[in-house]
Amino acid sequence: MQATKYDVVIIGAGTAGLYAALQFDERYKVLLVSKRELSLSNSALAQGGVAAVIDKSSDTYKSHIADTLIAGGYKNDLAALEVLVTEGPADVMRIKEMGVSFDLDSDGRLQMTLEGGHSRRRIVHHKDSTGAEIVKKLAIAVRQKGNVEIWENALAYSLQKDEQSGGFFTGILYKGERHRVFSGYTVLATGGIGRVFQYTTNSAIATGDGIAMAYQLGAQIKNLSLVQFHPTAFSGGSGRERFLISEAVRGEGAVLLNGSGNRFVERYDYRGELAPRDVVSRAILMESKAQGSEDFYLDISAQDADFVKNRFPMIYERCLEEGVDITKQSIPIFPCMHYLMGGINVDTKARTNLTGLYAVGECAHTGVHGSNRLASNSLLEALVFSRRAAQDIILNISMNGYINSCGEAPPEYEFGEKPIPSGLRTEIRQIVQSSYFITPDIKAAAQGIKRIEAIKELLRQPGYALTPDYVEARSFATVAYIILQEVLAQ
Repeated sequence: MQATKYDVVIIGAGTAGLYAALQFDERYKVLLVSKRELSLSNSALAQGGVAAVIDKSSDTYKSHIADTLIAGGYKNDLAALEVLVTEGPADVMRIKEMGVSFDLDSDGRLQMTLEGGHSRRRIVHHKDSTGAEIVKKLAIAVRQKGNVEIWENALAYSLQKDEQSGGFFTGILYKGERHRVFSGYTVLATGGIGRVFQYTTNSAIATGDGIAMAYQLGAQIKNLSLVQFHPTAFSGGSGRERFLISEAVRGEGAVLLNGSGNRFVERYDYRGELAPRDVVSRAILMESKAQGSEDFYLDISAQDADFVKNRFPMIYERCLEEGVDITKQSIPIFPCMHYLMGGINVDTKARTNLTGLYAVGECAHTGVHGSNRLASNSLLEALVFSRRAAQDIILNISMNGYINSCGEAPPEYEFGEKPIPSGLRTEIRQIVQSSYFITPDIKAAAQGIKRIEAIKELLRQPGYALTPDYVEARSFATVAYIILQEVLAQ
C-alpha cells in the first residue's frame, strides 16, 4: 500500500492536538487525525478552567509552582514545571486573542476563581465549560488553515518507524477503509485512558490508543498507574461515563457531606473541601468504610441561587436532567477515574526516546503533575507542551530539511474477518477497577494480570477484522497490563 506523505501527522484533536496544528504555517503539510468529531475529546469536558499567573500583583510563579509541588507530593519534574508555569500565561493570552471567551469581571479584566490546592485565585474560565470553549475556538482556527488536512471519525490503529528515512508510517481506519500515511514527524495527542476503568469522567475516545501504539513501537512509558480519581463525580444514573462536578464548585463555597448530612473532610485533612483531589478522594473512601455507606453529597445550596445558575450553568442544567436542583438540593457524588498523570515519557520539548516521535496532552508524561494533578493545570500543560513540540519540529526541519519516505509502507498485522470474542473490554474494565480504585488491591492485581496477559496473547493472533472494537480491546489490554505491572512493582 503506497502511503500519502505529510510533514507532520498529529493524532488526536483535543486542546493539545489543535494547538499543535496551529503552530505550523503554510510551509508544512499537516494531517490532523480526530478519532471522533472535533468537538468530542477529554479537553471538551474540562469544566474548571486554566490555571495561570496572569495578575502578577496578586500572584507569583513561585506560588503556582509551590502549590503544584504540594499537590504532586513533591514528585514533580521541577524543570518541566518551571516551563509550564512561566510560559503558560503567554499561551493563555494567545488563545484569548484567537477568540476564546474567558469570563471578565465588572472592570473588564479576566475573572479568576479558586480551586482545591490553589493558594491564589488564578483559574481563568468560561462559565463551567472552559474546555468546550477552547476546543470550539481552536477548531475554528484550525479549519481556516489551508495547510492542515483534518480527518474526523478516523481511528489510528498502527504506528511503524521507517528506519531508512527516520519517519513514520501510520495506519488509519477512515471512511471504512484502511489508509497508510507517512510523516517525517508524528505527534501523539490521543488523550487519556479513562475507559479502561469501570467508571470515568472521560469521553468515549479515552481508550489509550496512542499509549499502546507508542509502547509497541518501543517508546518509554512512565507512571501509567498514576491515575487521579476525582472526588466529585455525579454518582446517580447509569452508564460508565459519569459527569463531573467541577472543583470550582467547592472553590465557590460548596461543602461535602456524608450520608448523615455532616461535613467530614476536615477530620482527614485541615484544608477540608479545598484539599487536593487525591486527599479528598481518600477522605471519602475512608469515610465510606467508617460509615459503611457510599452515600455522599456536595452541597452549594447555601449560595445565592442566581449566582450558582450563572457561574455553573452547564452543571446546573445537567443536574436538573437527573432530577437535582443544585440551588436547593445536595448533589450525589462519589469518586471515579478522571485523569492520567503518567503516560508516554517526554522531555521539556515533548520529545519521546524515539527520534521524531512526540507526545503531548494527557497521553504524555511530562512530569509536571507529580503524583497528583493540581486542578486546572492540565489545559495549561496541553497548550505549553504542544506548542513546544511544534517549535522543536519546525527547528529540526529548518536545520535538517524535510524527511521523505523511502517508498512502500512495511507490512503490518495480518487482518482478516474474525470478530473479537464478546465482552473482552468489559472484562478488562472489571479487572482494572477491582485491582486499582484510589488505593491498589495487590491480591486482585496479581490475579488479574494473568488474565490480562492471556487476553493480550489472544489479540495478537492473526485474522481479526480491523474494527474499532479490535483496536480498543488491544489498547485496553496493553494499558491494563502496564498499570498492573506497576501496581505489583510498588
